[in-house]
Amino acid sequence: MPTTENRSRDRSHDRSVDVELRPYAPADFDIIYQIDQACYEPRIAYSRTELRQYLRFPGADCVVAEAKQLNSAEATPQNSAKTTHKFSAEAAHQKSAGAADSANAAPALVGFCITAHRGPWGYIITMDVLAAYRRDGVGSLLLTEAERRMVSRGVREIGLETATDNSAAIAFWQKHGYRKSGVRKNYYPGGRDAYSMAKRLAAVQSAANGK
Repeated sequence: MPTTENRSRDRSHDRSVDVELRPYAPADFDIIYQIDQACYEPRIAYSRTELRQYLRFPGADCVVAEAKQLNSAEATPQNSAKTTHKFSAEAAHQKSAGAADSANAAPALVGFCITAHRGPWGYIITMDVLAAYRRDGVGSLLLTEAERRMVSRGVREIGLETATDNSAAIAFWQKHGYRKSGVRKNYYPGGRDAYSMAKRLAAVQSAANGK
């Protein structure tokens, strides 16, 4: 069950978003595939076959983020899961009964993170968050939960790759303690290079143990 630590409420713009995390279920496959297609250009986005292969890797794990919101008028075309936005409590009290009924709709998937591990080493295969939710802390929530789950399985270091020309992604990973460890030439289709990045999890482990 989601905990309060797995919930985010945006306060930086004129909406609030409740996000809850849970483990991936096979019924989520089509939606996470659509999210991946929306997040990446066609030559980088995974095919259905590739995505299934990653989910079946030895030691693979996937966490998904669900958002429950109001105000469908603010939903963006990129959000293939057809989510709506949730107003603050004050605004919600002013909505009609019909709008209140929409608050009871099932949460929609807005992001996911796939990882894999072998022994003390873990790897982030992909982190996908729909563009409309990247200011709501969804990526940070997913990463924190993915790291916690890997720590519980004995992982002590996590690696990943990210494009050398993706300044936003580089800043995100660095903000969360990942550091560049090398460059992989022609890593992505089209000849784009990638930084290899890594993070030791000693600090994360201590926090998870309440130390």
